[in-house]
Amino acid sequence: MTRTGTTASKAPRGREGESGRLPTPDLRALQQHIAKFPQASVLVVGDLILDHYIWGKVSRISPEAPVPIVHVDSESLKLGGAANVYNNIVSLGGRADLCGIIGSDEGGRQLLKELGTRRQGRGGVVIDPDRPTTRKTRVVAHNQQIVRYDVEGRTDITAQSQRRIIRYIESRLRDISCLVVSDYAKGVVTATLLAGLTRLAALRRIPIIVDPKVEHFSYYKGVTVVTPNHLEAAQAAGVHGNDDRAANQAGDILRQRLGCECVLITRGEKGMSLFESNGSHWHIPTVARQVYDVTGAGDTVIGTLALAMASGASIRDGAILANHAAGIVVGMVGTATVTAQQLTEALTHA
Repeated sequence: MTRTGTTASKAPRGREGESGRLPTPDLRALQQHIAKFPQASVLVVGDLILDHYIWGKVSRISPEAPVPIVHVDSESLKLGGAANVYNNIVSLGGRADLCGIIGSDEGGRQLLKELGTRRQGRGGVVIDPDRPTTRKTRVVAHNQQIVRYDVEGRTDITAQSQRRIIRYIESRLRDISCLVVSDYAKGVVTATLLAGLTRLAALRRIPIIVDPKVEHFSYYKGVTVVTPNHLEAAQAAGVHGNDDRAANQAGDILRQRLGCECVLITRGEKGMSLFESNGSHWHIPTVARQVYDVTGAGDTVIGTLALAMASGASIRDGAILANHAAGIVVGMVGTATVTAQQLTEALTHA
């Protein structure tokens, strides 16, 4: 059964099977949606990740092995995964709640510290002493990633942890306008959890937006929107190629298979493709001027889309805003966020 929350149902409908480039948006309407961001509230559930960056320079190759020697200048920690989606929503001026799992370890303490004083959004963060906090360490030299190494547990979280998350979400339903599922396949997003979320969302007609993983597509039946990248969409749909025909085929297959209202495929330098329930599909050209790093761009897309829909925007307008937000963050190195002012300025100069 498709979740058609009150914000999602406002999407304008073209003629059945209509396709092409998305019509020129109403700039004033987009700016009005951004102005409403502070009144919107989104709950994000998924895999919490601590992004650890080691910044340095390379001037020689190791005599011990054919690898570069990185002279470290500095280190930094940033919120990643579902925590980065949450951070993007807050950075854009919206209100957000966060649900997920951390370990009883240094990584967990550091992640909570990075959340800072925003304690109102941390009630759904569950500590599991038997799991490590997911941590991705990237070594970056001269603005180029040299290597990445991960510390993580990928098994499903316990039934007890799932129940705690569901109970917390149930307690917050009256105060939220949109649910986001940020799935990095680190164990939080399970078939049982998704079944519980779709049931709860149906009771209050709250849209669910999912940033998916290929191996979990069967979990997402009945959600409102899924936002795969072009590789995930092709793999999940069983199609080959990266051209418009392959993207169109994948989008149609996934929308029909999941019974969702829309599929939004992010396609890197080719922009985005939006597939609606009436068979229409639209292309949104990229607005990125320079691409330095795509890390976290999907988090920005889904966070912006969710906040826009929670503010009353149609899915089409939300996708346009998300496209502009993504165009900003890919011009930065490392996990990044966008502010409402930056988004407004990007629209003005588009």
